[in-house]
Amino acid sequence: MRRIAIINQKGGVGKTTTVANVAAALARAGQRVLVCDLDPQAHLTLHFGLDPSDDTPDMYDLLTGSASIAKARVKVGHNLWVVGASIDLAAAEVELVSIVGREVVLQGLLDQHVGDQKDTPFSKYDYILFDCPPSMGVLTLNGLCGADEVIIPLQPHYLALQGLGKLLETVQLVSRRIHSVLRVSGVAICMNDAGTRLAAEVVEDVRRFLADARGTAVPWSKARLYESMIRRNIKLAEAPSYGQSIFDYAPESNGATDYERLAQEIHASSCDQAASQEISASDDAASSETASVENASVENASVESASSNTASGRPHHTDPLAQVIPLPVSATASEHASTSQERREISAPSHSADRTG
Repeated sequence: MRRIAIINQKGGVGKTTTVANVAAALARAGQRVLVCDLDPQAHLTLHFGLDPSDDTPDMYDLLTGSASIAKARVKVGHNLWVVGASIDLAAAEVELVSIVGREVVLQGLLDQHVGDQKDTPFSKYDYILFDCPPSMGVLTLNGLCGADEVIIPLQPHYLALQGLGKLLETVQLVSRRIHSVLRVSGVAICMNDAGTRLAAEVVEDVRRFLADARGTAVPWSKARLYESMIRRNIKLAEAPSYGQSIFDYAPESNGATDYERLAQEIHASSCDQAASQEISASDDAASSETASVENASVENASVESASSNTASGRPHHTDPLAQVIPLPVSATASEHASTSQERREISAPSHSADRTG
């Protein structure tokens, strides 16, 4: 089961549209998907045709302890459930201020809901997606701690690129202090104007930045820039007003095509990760077996040598130099080097004031 937070502290970059349509695409492909709306604006809730003002328990009730996920979730389609939000959610940040461990409230509720089968074929869900608000408060922290992965929707504009570095710093901080497994899976380009020079330069800057992070100890070291970029499409803006995903509202549109491809690419990355883990496990097992055989050989040789010395009447002496084990490289120095490299910020592209698309 994959838990993915869709996050960007800049508003209007396509977070909610991405969550709604990627979730719908995955559900159409046979994946069981739970979507959590963490934004008090409740745009994701409205996108699926739900009324934020009705009496159904929502995310506010979850975080304040008055409802469970089983009671709050609403089935909006085949393989697709939504935990909605309302304006009341804005008060949750104030109410949670005095709560110890307020950043992991949602994580605990999810663990309780999915139980011990969260990583088995019998899990309730294949994906849990979080639509985070455009801020860095307690609600967003709950989304980051409830997730294991982060996908960043990015509009290919200069100001959106400027905020990417700060967002990555936040993810790194959460990964270090609260949720160590958190990592950035990828960056999804939304509202792309493929014909403009600005968009092309921003995309190239992001691609170069992610390539430079390969092999480092930062949470985005394995992040990818998804090749499926979401083109500007008016149908994507119209679909929420009908309470439908793009696949129900305009299945033949460019928006439907782009989000279907993006969902396929996201799902394919999970298959790649599973294959890598199996290969790594096999390599570890083989290495362990080889080490066991080598240790056994060394022990046998030592026993034989001792027996030989005893038989010849010579006392068995241990070479003191053989007991000296080389010390590993200082962990502190290594950590300092990794930390220094992690602090590199993404550099903004230089654009002339008169550059036009």
